[in-house]
Amino acid sequence: MSEASRVERAINIEDLRRVAKRRVPRAVFDYIDGGAGAEVTLRENARAFDAVTFLPRGAIDTPTVDMKTIVAGTTIDVPFLLAPLGSSRVFYPRAEIAAARAAGRAGTGYVLSTLSGCALEDVKAATPGPAWYQVYLIGGRDVARAAIERAVRAGFGALVVTIDTPVAGMRERDHRNGVQRLLSRRFATMLPVLPQVLARPRWLAAFLADGGLMRFPNVVLPGQGPMAYTEVGPALEQSVVTWADLDWIRTIWPRPVIVKGVMTPDDARRAIDAGADALVVSNHGGRQLDGVPATLRALPGVAEAVGGRIDVLMDGGIRRGGDIVVALCLGAKAVLVGRAYGYGLAAAGEVGVTRAIDILRADLVRTMKLLGCPSTSALDRAFVGVPRDWSRS
Repeated sequence: MSEASRVERAINIEDLRRVAKRRVPRAVFDYIDGGAGAEVTLRENARAFDAVTFLPRGAIDTPTVDMKTIVAGTTIDVPFLLAPLGSSRVFYPRAEIAAARAAGRAGTGYVLSTLSGCALEDVKAATPGPAWYQVYLIGGRDVARAAIERAVRAGFGALVVTIDTPVAGMRERDHRNGVQRLLSRRFATMLPVLPQVLARPRWLAAFLADGGLMRFPNVVLPGQGPMAYTEVGPALEQSVVTWADLDWIRTIWPRPVIVKGVMTPDDARRAIDAGADALVVSNHGGRQLDGVPATLRALPGVAEAVGGRIDVLMDGGIRRGGDIVVALCLGAKAVLVGRAYGYGLAAAGEVGVTRAIDILRADLVRTMKLLGCPSTSALDRAFVGVPRDWSRS
């Protein structure tokens, strides 16, 4: 049975995860699946949803559910967007273009990572829907400015500024599995990982046909051209984003700015003071600092601090439509999903992303109808039960 056939038969995101694991080398799968350190935060992001219960309203007819929402001036048909996934062209050929096209066809937005394997112009041209550009200051302000100006000309609707990556997190699976070796330019360096690559011949053939070694066309270094994958770690350590950088970014970006990586009420207030149009409660999917709270637990306090002044989004641990409903009840206007579609992308490209979106959307509608709520905009804390030890602040 082909991967596409398995994907079409998937009934939840975990099914897509299993197909992805069969298709890609271990190093690639663990890059998608893993987190930082002991992966405590990675696990807690998902577990936090288990602690929340639904409080449905009975005897209510909900023949249709209105899922449209507006986030930072962007209208989407469902209250979730596809999060930025760096290096996703390693998962599947021209992966960012495939994911953006699937998102646009579903009426939602796609957020393109700075660390994309496809040119931002090509990604924007591929989607009939909205697209946002996520930015790191890799290479310094001049390199970032060039990419931001390209994003303006290409028509990206918002800029997502990630503030939680002064260095790359210690992702132990990546070190053990040799993901850096896999994408190096030296045969001797790649040799230890060749057995796991050769064990996935269909992935390998597609990877080589797509160009093989990874470069980042949206990070163009003066005198060098697009940055190589192996240069990412040192480059991140020299590209810390500060609140002062937000002031500079606002001078060159004329559209909404979204701050991603907020985990405390204080940082939420600072984002507002810096002129952010929206923020994302995010711990980078548990891939940066291990041991921080689950984003769902941080969400109510951040939403309370924001007080409706700007839009609040959330990511982390979302695997079902019901998880999206919980996040909306606790203060999010919409969510970003990452691994949920990343598994589909690694499993079967655009077909897999489309299936992931369909799974989440169908489960979202089903949950709303069972709750007796006809619109995602009507969701609030009254529809959920939250543990007593969860503080709002």
